[in-house]
Amino acid sequence: MPRELAERPNMVILVAALLLLGVVLGAVVQIPVPLTLALAAAIGCWLLVFAVRERLSAHRRSH
Repeated sequence: MPRELAERPNMVILVAALLLLGVVLGAVVQIPVPLTLALAAAIGCWLLVFAVRERLSAHRRSH
């Protein structure tokens, strides 16, 4: 399988996370601060998991 096709699902996840972050940031003015912080933490965790998966995937490809 070409590398570009193998990376596509990961990029979809990243784009979805960034879009969700944009929606949440746009709604920050209208939602309470605790909810904003909870959503920001959830999105941050999502992006952290993505970064760890990418690093592990790159490590496996290099060995």
